[in-house]
Amino acid sequence: MRKKVVVKISELTKAHNISLRELSRISDVRHAALSELANGKRESISFSHIERIAEALNISDIREIIELVDEQ
Repeated sequence: MRKKVVVKISELTKAHNISLRELSRISDVRHAALSELANGKRESISFSHIERIAEALNISDIREIIELVDEQ
């Protein structure tokens, strides 16, 4: 079975009660990039984006941001 990395942007914004635009502002990651990640339209994310999101939301466990799942 193949594996897929999922970036949990929608879950993060809900859990932290912020909008995608607010996450963009506080993390300094482009809104368009976050939107594409949230909608599954983007195939990659840079380590610097993960680091900025983690710092902005005070996240210490990368598993809160990304997850490895079985692809159907």
